[in-house]
Amino acid sequence: MNTDTICALATAPGGALGIIRISGPNAWTMVEKITTRQIAGIAPNTIIYTHIKAGDEMVDEVMVSLFQAPHSYTGEDAVEISCHGSSYILNKVLNLLVENGCRMARPGEYTMRAFLNGKMDLSQAEAVADLIASSNKATHQMAMSQLRGGISSELATLRTQLLHLTSLLELELDFSDHEDLEFADRSELQEIANKIDKQINRLTNSFQIGQALKQGIPVAIIGKTNVGKSTLLNCLLHDDRAIVSDIHGTTRDTIEDVMEIQGIQFRFIDTAGIRQTTDQVEQIGIERTFQAIQKAHIILWLIDAEPTVKEYQEILEVSKDKQLIIIQNKIDKDFTQNFRLPPFLEEQKHSFVKISAKHHQHIDLLEQAIFQAGNIPTLNDSDVIVSNARHYDVLIRASQSLSRVIDGLQKKISGDILSEDLRDVINILSEITGGQITTHEVLENIFTHFCVGK
Repeated sequence: MNTDTICALATAPGGALGIIRISGPNAWTMVEKITTRQIAGIAPNTIIYTHIKAGDEMVDEVMVSLFQAPHSYTGEDAVEISCHGSSYILNKVLNLLVENGCRMARPGEYTMRAFLNGKMDLSQAEAVADLIASSNKATHQMAMSQLRGGISSELATLRTQLLHLTSLLELELDFSDHEDLEFADRSELQEIANKIDKQINRLTNSFQIGQALKQGIPVAIIGKTNVGKSTLLNCLLHDDRAIVSDIHGTTRDTIEDVMEIQGIQFRFIDTAGIRQTTDQVEQIGIERTFQAIQKAHIILWLIDAEPTVKEYQEILEVSKDKQLIIIQNKIDKDFTQNFRLPPFLEEQKHSFVKISAKHHQHIDLLEQAIFQAGNIPTLNDSDVIVSNARHYDVLIRASQSLSRVIDGLQKKISGDILSEDLRDVINILSEITGGQITTHEVLENIFTHFCVGK
């Protein structure tokens, strides 16, 4: 680990205040060189008022927060200087620190030092980046759960169970020649392995929810030309995002944007109207409509007149395994008043909402139906949802190794071989928290995605 004393701006530029973070063995000494107040001897965890100086020039009056190892974010001696937000002042202070021996921090270097100093494990360190990037209640809750050690706690439980299973197998090996000793039978060992496998699969299966919450649940708006798809998108987004026209085939490509409903982010995709056409460009747009349907979790099928049975069947076919919401638009028009769903469709219990996108009628009911179609479980602070692709990959590999153990128990394979597979599971799972990660390349790959100052 590099033991240089590092500095960086920890706040976004342009605000009223800016915080400069310094961390390393000489943090206090270097800050003292550029201030008008003696810092040596001041009690740690103290905030002091002082001035920054550059020779005879008074640069700024500041508040300085002092932290002493190991009681800081990085686990090192650290200082945070709260300055006025002027870009001139901030750059001047950073230049003064560099002139006195500091090095500018690399992206993620503070959090990497916190990890290397044992202040947090790797999953918690990655949660810092997720917390900064969180844009809604759901992503914030997931990041906070991970930062508080939710995943780490789950893995610690799994590790204890795996070690117990390994111990039983190795005990059997060590004393197999003692006929008078009784060991756990294979059915009992298999029951323990199945329980562990169930826990790993639960975490793995949560990745789909985690990704949906992190990236936004994809919602495709489909229908014929001129049924009001672009008007509906603009209505939901409260913005003129898509071109609205009476001319058929105006939308020739997918238009995508996001909005939040009850703390959950939904990603809406306005698609080209579905119809028979000889226009080559429009046909490409229609092909992309069906691609959007395949990627979507929720389908909003917009209609303004009663479709034929064939049209119903076609939509049901392309939207199977999806959440389908049928939306009757233009309820302000007389020709829509007698519209009814056919009996065979009512039996399938798809959501049905009547709206006027043009006049914003019943949009609240539609938003409620969209939220319910998301099937997002109520998240508590203690819920563990996997949203990190690296964690998902680790869990998949661990599950594959554990499957070999379960298969080996059924086939009565020797305990020494099973023990090796169990050790593989333990080592693979430890990659999430960083227990077995030692290569500089892997750590660099993770922490370089952080912003400077973290």
